[in-house]
Amino acid sequence: MSTPLLELRNISKSYSSVRVLNNIDFSVAPGEVRAFVGENGAGKSTTVKIIAGVEQPDNGGEIYFNGELIQKMTVKRSLELGISVIYQDLSLFPNLSVAENIIKGSEKKFFVGFNTYKKEASAVLESLGVDIDTSLLLSELSVGKQQLVAIARAMHSDAKLIIMDEPTSTLSSTEVELLFDVINRLRESGVCIIYISHKLDEIFTVADSITVLRDGEHIETGAIDTFDQEKLIKLMVGRELRFVPFHGTDIGGSGTTFSVKNFTLEPYFRDISFDVREREVFGITGLVGAGRSELAQSIFGIRKPTSGEVFLGGEKISISHTNDAIASGVCYLPEDRRTQGLLMGQTVTHNTTSANLRGVSNKVSLISGLKEKKVVEEYIERLAIKLPSTESHIERLSGGNQQKVLISRWLNAGPKVLIVDEPTTGVDVGTKQEIHRLLRELADNGVFIVLISSDLLEVLAVSDRVMVMRNGNAADLVETKSASQESIMEKSLLG
Repeated sequence: MSTPLLELRNISKSYSSVRVLNNIDFSVAPGEVRAFVGENGAGKSTTVKIIAGVEQPDNGGEIYFNGELIQKMTVKRSLELGISVIYQDLSLFPNLSVAENIIKGSEKKFFVGFNTYKKEASAVLESLGVDIDTSLLLSELSVGKQQLVAIARAMHSDAKLIIMDEPTSTLSSTEVELLFDVINRLRESGVCIIYISHKLDEIFTVADSITVLRDGEHIETGAIDTFDQEKLIKLMVGRELRFVPFHGTDIGGSGTTFSVKNFTLEPYFRDISFDVREREVFGITGLVGAGRSELAQSIFGIRKPTSGEVFLGGEKISISHTNDAIASGVCYLPEDRRTQGLLMGQTVTHNTTSANLRGVSNKVSLISGLKEKKVVEEYIERLAIKLPSTESHIERLSGGNQQKVLISRWLNAGPKVLIVDEPTTGVDVGTKQEIHRLLRELADNGVFIVLISSDLLEVLAVSDRVMVMRNGNAADLVETKSASQESIMEKSLLG
């Protein structure tokens, strides 16, 4: 039996009195693509941090690399061994060129000219089958191409093990296919990939094997052909989950609506109008670049449309800034929670209460710690948020629990309208169903819900009607009960 590239033995981790990993054992081989799955809070991120040397395991845990016991894994040591982690935020430099992003930090010489940077970077990209102009600024590239630059950076550092954390969360279908081609090239060259994703269809496409974690425990590891989706979901959540549509009843009962009229902001979208009826979840879908997020941001006051009006209950509301939107009861859950939503470096408490400080203030307008605590504990229980404490920094939480905290913020603001943009990106199947159920509950209780999603199954399961956008235009408006994935995709592609 060949020596594993990486082996973890008896890895546990506790924060204060909370144990987040309990005696984890697993190994991966050179050239293997290992999917790493589990619900949010299962321990995936903590395991990755231990492998990368960001966190230290509790006493008794051992890490072997190429058969060698690593006495203390540090970030420096992990990089020297050839371990590279590509996080969801990519951790690249948008103000530097593609070449500099690939080469900087792993130069073979102290002084390196820009032409040498370009030559070396181009060679790495060519080895991956990727054609990108290395003189461009990174900020000029799509997120998908930035992902490939991050992989090229790892390869220039002689990576033997690359850990990819939700690598396709913001990619188009074409970019996903390109990423999979690159992963196959890496596999053939002997590079090991640990692939973390909640998208089960991708896992069954790209992975050779799967490791399942649940509540900090190693549940099962096996070859990909020993799993199917039903078995995998059951192992992840400890119970069976069935696909359940969440459609409304008695829609439009009182005639009250939330209306968007004639919104235009070139070159993103033009002359967009729609009405959301009482007790309805209104879906908006379309391909990447269709203008969905830009439309939501314009309604919320982040962007300034050149024309358009918003009505709530028949009355026109004026929104020129996000503060106007929140004061009018219009709230927006953004697509990118890390850069557009969360207050990174702040506590769970501050992230939960920041949109409604009056609600946690005393008579002299000072923040009341007791009121904050009561509010946060209410949402922790309501949304089943897993966290060490309310004073934990938000980055300590898993992606799904971060998303729940962001949802809590807007629920605490008392929304009349809630626009949610890709609300289940990067969350596990159990949390996804919880969010779907919550959106339906809010709609049934009088909140106007606008669901923006590129996940067609999600749109069909939760929305009552869906507007399909294509190239900034409203291509169609359909009742989801009579729609299919194929018909919606056809409208997205052809209009």
